Amino acid sequence: MATPREQMAQFAAGSKNLGRLCREYRNERTTVHLEELVGGALSFYAAAAVARTGGVHIFVAEDRDAAAYLLNDFYNLLDESRIFFFPSAYKHSAANGVEDAQGVVQRTATMHALRAFDGKGYLVVCTCPEALAERVVDAEVLRRDTISVGVGDRISIEVLVQELESASFTRVDFVYEPGQYSVRGGIVDVFSFSESKPYRLDFFGDEVDSIRRFNISSQLSADKLERVEIIPDTNASASGDERVSLLRFAGERAACWFYDADYVLRRVNDVRRKTLSDMEQPEQIDRLLTSRNGLLADMAAMRLFLLRDNLPERPATVKITFSTSPQPKFNKNFEMLADDMIRNALRGYETYILSENKAQIERLENIFHQIGRGQAVVRPLSLTLHEGFVDNDLKLCLYTDHQIFDRYQRYRINGEIRRDEQMTVAELNQLRPGDYVVHIDHGVGRFDGLVKINENGKVHEAIKLVYKDGDVLFVNVHSLHRISRYKSGDGEPPKIYKLGNGAWQKLKSATKKAVKDISRQLIALYAKRKASKGFAFSPDSYLQHELEASFRWEDTPDQQAATAAVKRDMESDQPMDRLVCGDVGFGKTEVAIRAAFKAAVDGKQVAVLVPTTILALQHYRSFSERLRDFPVRVEYLNRTKSAKEVRQICEELAAGKIDILIGTHKMLGKQVRFRDLGLLIIDEEQKFGVAAKEKLTQMSVSVDTLTLTATPIPRTLQFSLMGSRDLSVISTPPPNRQPIVTETHVFSEEIVRDAIEAELARGGQVYFVHNRVEDLPTLQGLITRLCPKARVGVGHGKMPAEQLEKLIMDFIYGEFDVLLSTSIVENGIDIPNANTIIVNNAQHFGLSDLHQLRGRVGRSNRKAYCYLLTPAEELLTPDARRRLRAIEEFSDLGSGFNIAMQDLDIRGAGNLLGAEQSGFIADIGFETYQKIMNEAIAELRAEGLQVPVLSEAEQKVVGRMGFIDDAHIEIDVEAGLPDTYVSQQAERLKLYRELDSTKDEAELEAFESRLVDRFGPLPHAARELLNVVRLRWEAIRLGMERVKVKNGLMIVQFVGEENSPFYKSDVFMELLRRVTQQPARFVLKQHNNRLAMTVRNVKDVEEAWKTLQQL
Repeated sequence: MATPREQMAQFAAGSKNLGRLCREYRNERTTVHLEELVGGALSFYAAAAVARTGGVHIFVAEDRDAAAYLLNDFYNLLDESRIFFFPSAYKHSAANGVEDAQGVVQRTATMHALRAFDGKGYLVVCTCPEALAERVVDAEVLRRDTISVGVGDRISIEVLVQELESASFTRVDFVYEPGQYSVRGGIVDVFSFSESKPYRLDFFGDEVDSIRRFNISSQLSADKLERVEIIPDTNASASGDERVSLLRFAGERAACWFYDADYVLRRVNDVRRKTLSDMEQPEQIDRLLTSRNGLLADMAAMRLFLLRDNLPERPATVKITFSTSPQPKFNKNFEMLADDMIRNALRGYETYILSENKAQIERLENIFHQIGRGQAVVRPLSLTLHEGFVDNDLKLCLYTDHQIFDRYQRYRINGEIRRDEQMTVAELNQLRPGDYVVHIDHGVGRFDGLVKINENGKVHEAIKLVYKDGDVLFVNVHSLHRISRYKSGDGEPPKIYKLGNGAWQKLKSATKKAVKDISRQLIALYAKRKASKGFAFSPDSYLQHELEASFRWEDTPDQQAATAAVKRDMESDQPMDRLVCGDVGFGKTEVAIRAAFKAAVDGKQVAVLVPTTILALQHYRSFSERLRDFPVRVEYLNRTKSAKEVRQICEELAAGKIDILIGTHKMLGKQVRFRDLGLLIIDEEQKFGVAAKEKLTQMSVSVDTLTLTATPIPRTLQFSLMGSRDLSVISTPPPNRQPIVTETHVFSEEIVRDAIEAELARGGQVYFVHNRVEDLPTLQGLITRLCPKARVGVGHGKMPAEQLEKLIMDFIYGEFDVLLSTSIVENGIDIPNANTIIVNNAQHFGLSDLHQLRGRVGRSNRKAYCYLLTPAEELLTPDARRRLRAIEEFSDLGSGFNIAMQDLDIRGAGNLLGAEQSGFIADIGFETYQKIMNEAIAELRAEGLQVPVLSEAEQKVVGRMGFIDDAHIEIDVEAGLPDTYVSQQAERLKLYRELDSTKDEAELEAFESRLVDRFGPLPHAARELLNVVRLRWEAIRLGMERVKVKNGLMIVQFVGEENSPFYKSDVFMELLRRVTQQPARFVLKQHNNRLAMTVRNVKDVEEAWKTLQQL
């Protein structure tokens, strides 16, 4: 069976034109006009020609996106490792000179490949006018600046460091961006500009022992290499160097392919003109950019392939006429598609559906069968092009699934620098001196850094906490898990406790009691629901399939799982109560629409309850839009409807003429009566008041209920609600959503002007966020001055609610172009036409605020932009700089979940447990609250409270709640990570926390291998530290509260409570049996009403844990 790529090559091989194309290629300086070659046919034929002729081929598309799509077509049709992307090197424009590291790396990698190309095989470069306009250094300079290192080379670390310094690499502690290097012992890490991953060089004396690539976020090494070339940032290189265009760099042997050559060259001149007007030293322009004439001169000796013969300077010498036409537009009309495929088959044409997604193909087949067009054969090819086409010479139709289903196709670019989210999340979660922390036994204090303590001649590393009146508590690094960061909603400093008085213990027990009471209520409610009977809906109809297939984005696995779960619940006769959690823009609404439609098809009515007037309108718009082609009637109720309209809606509702009603809490009023309510959908439940919730609870005992929320609820909390609700979490964004282009800039009028003008030019609208009400009028003046055409509206939270609502309604209906406001926009307004957001003074916002704000744009299939404006870099705090970098890097939507978990908002969690709980959370901090909550649940279980069914995973968690939750270990040997091994304090702290959270032997071994990989072989103290962790696990298993290893003895104390179930357990009985067999070694005795045990001849920690392991 041929692979899809080979199949495509075979299709092309049958074409006469391909032969002509390859013959023409042999003539140097030829100019070929490829007539009537449309859409995906270009990549299809070009790939075949490239594979046959070899050589260097440069494809110039109309803009960056078109180039990236072309790149992806070639990834599918040719060998990925020979295909390169050549983007612009700047974030905004060459004039303000802010480099985009990503772009520089991809450019350098392309140049490196071009220079190394030896004429064997082929090399393809995809680029766009903006990138083509920027000059590059010439091959000679590139060769001169490259530092080459191979395994076995004799070179000392000092010499290498000097070379890197002179190539302007910067030294850092850990490498995460191109142009950085770090030295740790015999290990040098360096990030070359020609690779998307940094290199790790291991030295043995003055010889290079091994070279590996490594991952930026985990800092762990990936694959081994024999030789590497370290290339500095050529874009910023010395001013005296000769600089040339990409075409000159590629040389005369290369071939150039243009969609529209005249446009490209005009665009190059436009870029040049615009840059010239913004430049401070206009005489530098020729160093930076080339021009139309420059490029024409560079192309004079090259072969040109043009889709349009429109270059007056190079008219075509040869014309090859193809007969291709674009894929017909079916507008999701599947009957038309099926008929088209049947007709094609009769004409002798073969139709293939190009799709990388199996589910889509199955859907198509299902739909064909359901509309009675089963004879339309779906032939899948599992690769995709950006555009489908029909080729009349080959009698071939290649249709792409994303065009059939009318979806956005997402592209990828190899060699993008991926700093994944975990890293930044870890960076932001780091403890820094001065942070508030909670110690579970002593309450809230201030973290004061890692310190060395000298105990009887042995040095230990400990964490210093400062409490009220300057009391100090030292916590050993292996008890780190008893400390958590204090996080609470409103950023006010917490109350700091005094050591040794009972205030903290009182608060802890009060919290525990409250948790228990609430849990009891929840369990009772759950039992009541389980006992009542609801309506069982029928399985999916053909209409349901069609609705789901017409969804604009691809379903994510989470979304499919959530939809399936909701349907399962609806089809059973027990009332559904499901909570769907997911970030903004993750398709929660789609899940709700499918559920609502399913209910309506069965003749039941649906109520959709939302917290605000604006959301009601918005949901009304999205429901109507999705259900437009289906026999369902949607209406909405909110403040803007007149009394007469409301009366009419109520009458029609009672008569059963309305299928889906969307509304605010007005819907809960007396006059609203449903004829046959089957499903209740509640959006953003945490925003409703208590009274509304009570009504809901009564309404919903026997009605299926679906609740949507965007505030992620931490997993532990959700588990501790013990299954009182079924939960689906949607944590991945639709794969074909466009990422939002996020750029951080120093505030400048040009940027504001360009951003607003660009958005208005494509008919869109702009949000401008500025968080000080008093400055808004000044800014309004500024914007009107910069863009006289823009109509600006101003809104802030101090306006009366009706006025604000009217303002936002006007914005939705396009009455004005720029909404200048405080951060009120983050509260869920969804305006598909607003796709640029500018945040002024972004450094004052938290991460999740920035993420929420950015989530306001990019909700449609247009590319969205987010500009974060700040004062000059020097004035930012390191924290703010980190936050902005983090948000710039997570331009994908998925990161929201991580970011939100990271800046954890307590609001969602607080309300989940009733209002009084959020008070407790503020007093004791979030993580500690969760710990106490778990303890409370364990106690409830011990009291024999019946808990509803738990899944296996949860059962395990419960099983693990042992007789004690922690063991205190004291040792007299040095255990820790020495300074000489890990020199950076923050990194040591991070490693200690990581070690402390390991759960089992496998994780511990993985941790050990990561240490060895990053810092070299483990010293003795570090090995002992790992053994302390093992000792603690064994002690917890055996119910030992304290373990002391000293002077060759191990002294153990068991559980303190005399009537603890521990003393009746199998574990303890078995332990007694074994201990009494060896009286010489183990001695049991009572000590202050506690059982204790002494073990003789234990020389170190390793022996201690091995001894306990055998008991």
